[in-house]
Amino acid sequence: MNRTIDDSPALPLWLLALASVSMLVALYMVFMWVSTEASMGIIQRIFYFHVSAAFVSFVAVAVGGVSSILYLKTRDAKYDDLALAANESIVVFEAMNIIMGSIWGKRVWGIWWTWDARLTSSFLLILIYLAYVIVRRAVAPEQRATICAVICIFGMADVPLVYMSNRLFRTQHPSPVLGGGPGSGIAPDMLWTWLAAFIALILLWWCVIRVRRRLARSERMIEALSRSAHELAGGAHI
Repeated sequence: MNRTIDDSPALPLWLLALASVSMLVALYMVFMWVSTEASMGIIQRIFYFHVSAAFVSFVAVAVGGVSSILYLKTRDAKYDDLALAANESIVVFEAMNIIMGSIWGKRVWGIWWTWDARLTSSFLLILIYLAYVIVRRAVAPEQRATICAVICIFGMADVPLVYMSNRLFRTQHPSPVLGGGPGSGIAPDMLWTWLAAFIALILLWWCVIRVRRRLARSERMIEALSRSAHELAGGAHI
């Protein structure tokens, strides 16, 4: 195992600055610049971060899944570190998506939750990655990367169902606004505001990924050093 210490910053100043500026721009556009939707009013502004959080979680699923497949192919621990960082972030961003969607739904539908195809498949996604987090901590270090990589493949299979659910089934969730075909779409200022929010969240996600990946690598090195110390201590008592 490569035990070289990487002393470069996990979170470069330029990335932190870019993420911070992007978030400020997105917040300004959401709360000050974009026009208010005519039928739903101000509650519709949740849309910009609600949908963006869902898209970021899809990106995280792809990154975690591809990293897990690469780990199974190469057994290189750096891919497992990246998969861990991405997969833990899915729980955070998917929870953000569901919570904001529930707040929006209560105001527009009059209910916090309903077990339709979109919401159920989204809930299943977060359950899969909660299972990943639990298994990660319960399984022996020698087996956990392989077992967790298999869980990621199941998670990847759920994303198309989440995305296509309100296209394939009748759901409480509204019909697609972005990429929904003829008759779909939003006003240009709303589209630009959504893009700003998505960029801000993807940069925030990138910051989280870099820090968590570095922490995962440090944890792995500490585990390896601890095992070596125990082996040396055991040999000394023979």
